[in-house]
Amino acid sequence: MRKYLLILLSFVVLSSCEVRHLVNDPGYRRQMEKDLQERLDGPGNLKDFYKVDDLIITTAEKEALQFLYAYMPLADFTDYTTDYYLKNVQSSLATRDEMGWNVPDREFRHFVLPIRVNNEDLDSSRVVFAKEIKPRIQGMNMKDAILEVNHWCHEKLTYKPSDARTLSPLSSARSTLGRCGEESTFTVAALRSVGIPARQVYTPRWAHSDDNHAWVEAWADGEWYFMGACEPEAVLNLGWFNAPASRGMLMHTRVFGRYDGPEEKVMEGSNFTEINLIDNYAKTARVDFVVKDEDGAPVDSALVDFGIYNYAEFYPALAKYTDKEGKTFLTAGKGDMLAWASKDGMYGYSKVSFGKDSLVTVVICKDHPAESVSMMIVPPPESANIPEVTPEQKKANEIRTAQEDLVRKSFMATFAKDDGTPAGKFISKAAGNHDVIEGFLATHPDQRALDLLGSLSDKDMIDVTREILEDSYQSDGSILCPRVANEFLTPYKSFFKNALSAEEQTNLSNPANLIKWTKDNINLVNDTKAWRITMSPIGVFKSRLADVKSREIFFVSLARTLGIDARKDPVTGKVQYASVPGTWIDVDFESAKETVTPTGTLVLNYVPTATLANPGYYSNFTISKINDGRTSLLTFDEGQVDMGGGVSWANVFKKGASLDTGEYVLVSGNRLSDGSVPVTLKKFSIEEGKTTSLDLIIEIPDDKLSVIGEFDSETRYWKAAGSDPVSILSSTGRGVYVIGFLTPRHEPSVHAVNDIIAAKEGLEKWGRPIMLLTSEEGLDWLKEYSSRMPSNVKFGIAPKSMLEGTMPKVMIADTFNRVFFKTEGYTIGLGDQLLGAVAKL
Repeated sequence: MRKYLLILLSFVVLSSCEVRHLVNDPGYRRQMEKDLQERLDGPGNLKDFYKVDDLIITTAEKEALQFLYAYMPLADFTDYTTDYYLKNVQSSLATRDEMGWNVPDREFRHFVLPIRVNNEDLDSSRVVFAKEIKPRIQGMNMKDAILEVNHWCHEKLTYKPSDARTLSPLSSARSTLGRCGEESTFTVAALRSVGIPARQVYTPRWAHSDDNHAWVEAWADGEWYFMGACEPEAVLNLGWFNAPASRGMLMHTRVFGRYDGPEEKVMEGSNFTEINLIDNYAKTARVDFVVKDEDGAPVDSALVDFGIYNYAEFYPALAKYTDKEGKTFLTAGKGDMLAWASKDGMYGYSKVSFGKDSLVTVVICKDHPAESVSMMIVPPPESANIPEVTPEQKKANEIRTAQEDLVRKSFMATFAKDDGTPAGKFISKAAGNHDVIEGFLATHPDQRALDLLGSLSDKDMIDVTREILEDSYQSDGSILCPRVANEFLTPYKSFFKNALSAEEQTNLSNPANLIKWTKDNINLVNDTKAWRITMSPIGVFKSRLADVKSREIFFVSLARTLGIDARKDPVTGKVQYASVPGTWIDVDFESAKETVTPTGTLVLNYVPTATLANPGYYSNFTISKINDGRTSLLTFDEGQVDMGGGVSWANVFKKGASLDTGEYVLVSGNRLSDGSVPVTLKKFSIEEGKTTSLDLIIEIPDDKLSVIGEFDSETRYWKAAGSDPVSILSSTGRGVYVIGFLTPRHEPSVHAVNDIIAAKEGLEKWGRPIMLLTSEEGLDWLKEYSSRMPSNVKFGIAPKSMLEGTMPKVMIADTFNRVFFKTEGYTIGLGDQLLGAVAKL
């Protein structure tokens, strides 16, 4: 008996000592360890940041950390601690055991374990979310759990457009509002927190409309399903974007690390794998490409940018390198793109039609004469696949989402309101972060504090910390504003002043010395195939490593700390400092000196038409500079051209705009109602001291409606006096609609109302919503006509700003914010005009 007890005890001890791997494939494990070691042995001080070998942890925890460190972006290596990653790893491994989803190693490793989703600041949401969500999904199967997590996300967050910087998941929860990139980042973080594999899917640009979108795919029992992030539906594979996605050209996701899944790989970088998911949403075709030089020889490692026409540019949505035979390929939706190939300053381009072309050859060279090329860009046709939802499922989901709206609104009710004081506008923009802003202003009730807040973006109010604000406020002798571009903010000024001696600070206060010091001391990591996130200035200083953008932000941040007024030029992106106020000197790190770039003038000639009087930048044309063979968009301010802001032909290029010397591309077009665009591409040069004059060509066919402007379908109105504001979109649903802004009892507005009544039969047959909005006191006047109006007319109260200027205003628009028809002021026959316009849609 005693012998058997000893055998049993030995078995228990051996079992408890059994090694449990996270990476069970020995070959993958060896590759991962090799990649990590090469990184640690590389330039810079990365070994100082890697503390895994100092920890007493399990084999699975160690392998998880090795995987993360082997492939994380450089910024994540330098800006977050090993302890931070360990806590996230431990949460993920514990959740994997607790939930029992039976997720394969590959899917867990690439789609659960990584904390990063996009370009957000990393936070502790993995641990926080898991504690809150787990009780809601206990006992559910994976598909039901995915739906439930999305309902939880909708309680926390809903849609609102904003700037390109992505809030962290916890900051998004504090704000309750986010653009689609933030909603999808938030939802992926929530799903991964409870062990469900998830990935963010991007269409970098729609092909049929000027916009983009992001959503989420989640894995359940061997299959991937999609959903609108924070937009719960009754079933999976359903969102408002089913139809638009079927017209997409590209949908892709960036997978952390070396990934060997079944999807088409469009880019295998040193720390990520880009995979193509377009086949999940649209009818597709493959095209093969060959890049050759002028002598007909294949070009190895040429970069091919695939451009989708959007916002009046060929946006480089995806890039692939050619092989030794000059070949590459792409699968995309059955529409048109531009393939732009480049290498070592050589470039060439060609239109490509997926579904029609099978092989496209692009010839690249360095010398390109001025040229003009016209082409019709056609997006894929719609081929949506909509899953079945019963009326009972739809109703139950509507009830749930309405309840979730109330939960979110109750939290929003705790936010501070704008009291009309100088401080009030900042506090009201802070949402759930208002305590930070209030506390800072209470401690510093002065103009310097207000100026500091005024130098930041609206979004900064949501996630800026007291430490960051105090860092800039207390930094005497520094330039006040801490923000350079879209980086996440850190308290770098006090760090630099502590890290540099007084003698070093004095020396580096000379811009020439600072440029040379940056070039000599910061090692440039120019891995074009790496997943790059902007590093903090502190991380750059400590590691002595940076990619190009991080080095630029580091230089500007250190310069401002030392009292040098520096910036990244908002149009060209060049790093500059002010020698005297208003005079900007370019910084050239390669030559380690200041430069003054020569300039010339560009004049665009255009004959205004009744349809398009003043072409807008981003709406009808853009200009890109050709740098080393690739195009780089000039990013002018996005203002409302029709409101007197922004950049347009009339207010900038008609008079002449100053541009740096070099080669450029002018792209112009006007999107038609079917999504197609007649495009003109002109290559031109700017020479020092000379004026280049070009005709701005915008074709508008007579038999089709074109896009003539924008109107935000998220604009709020009131259905009745005292009611909560709702969006136009919530009342119209997705698609085309008519919206009119009317002045009560005003003769031109009365004519408009009567003309709509006269066209009742045709407008009812058309069937899309017609929104007629007026002032609060005019709503009863408008409703007097209700019995005679088309049945698809809806009434409401407009924001006061919409009732200014020439009235009435009537538009045909859609929920992609495109305007196809617009009339203002007195007009006769409005109903017939509307019917004639919608017939062309």
